[in-house]
Amino acid sequence: MTDNPWYKDWFNSPFYHKLYFERDDKEAETFIDQLIQYLKPAPGSRMLDVACGKGRHSKILASLGFDVTGIDISPDNIEWAKQSENERLHFFIHDMRLPFWGNYYDYAFNFFTSFGYFKTRREHDDTIRTIGSGLKPGGCFVIDYLNTHYAEEHLVYNEIKQMGHTSYEIHRWDDDTHFYKKIRVTDPSLLSPLEYTEKVAKFSLGDFTDMLSYQGLQVQEVFGDYHFNNYDVRKTPRLILISQKMVNEPTDKEKRLYSDGRRTDALT
Repeated sequence: MTDNPWYKDWFNSPFYHKLYFERDDKEAETFIDQLIQYLKPAPGSRMLDVACGKGRHSKILASLGFDVTGIDISPDNIEWAKQSENERLHFFIHDMRLPFWGNYYDYAFNFFTSFGYFKTRREHDDTIRTIGSGLKPGGCFVIDYLNTHYAEEHLVYNEIKQMGHTSYEIHRWDDDTHFYKKIRVTDPSLLSPLEYTEKVAKFSLGDFTDMLSYQGLQVQEVFGDYHFNNYDVRKTPRLILISQKMVNEPTDKEKRLYSDGRRTDALT
């Protein structure tokens, strides 16, 4: 048994990457290409990839000529990613809830539902604060999250995936506040199966609008898939928000964490 949060062990596991990322990188490249066409960043723009994993998206962005920093909580991920470092690409072990460089980046990204893992709303707010503080005034933040309502209606409760010699037995369920995914890994290299349980918060468009606004970030556009089609609360699988850091941030008196006026933590 370990006291570590589930994501620390699971994201450090080679079986996590085998399940999610041993695939053709074409989809990631296509999404990044379309995103860059939409954003039109200036050559050499500074970019922050938050929860970068092994740096798949970071490497694509750097190959396009941008100055990219990737941060991730997993030491194994960063050790792997650092093999690709160059003058335009840098990686650091970092917990995204904690402060990082301030007023430095033109763009920040959080891809592939790499958010919603923490126990409290405050921890998620701390993450948005880290990102907002790291952006220059007028800078842009893009978050790619699951569409909660679509996921509720399309939940596959039981599934078995075979990846080479590795078998993944997956069981999914949800409650009012979270999605859960229990993954049982069987592999010839293991003496006994491993089990991990993912837990992701059910954040809505309204939740994100509030969290971003509280940290001085204003939503500009919302898309519903990796082809940049319009977001539909019931019909599109993703919630992709493009927000901009306000030049004049709101004062504490103007900030409101929740749209209904609450300041207490609702995610406990």
